[in-house]
Amino acid sequence: LPDVRADKSLEQVVNVASLPGIVGASYAMPDMHWGYGFAIGGVAATDVARGGVVSPGGVGFDISCGVRLLAAELDRADLPRVRDQLMDALAEAIPRGAGRGAVWTLSGRPELERVLLGGSRYAVEQGHGVDRDLDRCEDYGAVADADAGQVSDRARERGLGQVGSLG
Repeated sequence: LPDVRADKSLEQVVNVASLPGIVGASYAMPDMHWGYGFAIGGVAATDVARGGVVSPGGVGFDISCGVRLLAAELDRADLPRVRDQLMDALAEAIPRGAGRGAVWTLSGRPELERVLLGGSRYAVEQGHGVDRDLDRCEDYGAVADADAGQVSDRARERGLGQVGSLG
């Protein structure tokens, strides 16, 4: 936590706490750092009935990290009744990359190279998405002139076990 004094992430947490319709408080995870509006690692909920807002900065739009907004025709009063069923459906529908429940394990560095160059298109080709998903990604999920050689060995090692994970 001493590193949080090096940037303005704490200020961002305070600013988020003043959003209209904030529910409870603005939170920050231990690895928080400066972000786009929200601190990376910041968490907040707002209530539309109390003037709450939806902020793209709060759902991780900058690197297409897999965080998405979910809208549902549910009132808060409905949630306790359907919570377990909803969580089971989300767990079934949302792919997880690393660890228990992983839906995609890369075969090694050559496949990681294909991921680095092909991006989301490669994932769709491997059955981990549909074409419609690409329409919702910046640059359709891949940067045209990407240079995979710029990815460090350390990042490649981490990526082998984390491709497809959320956040």
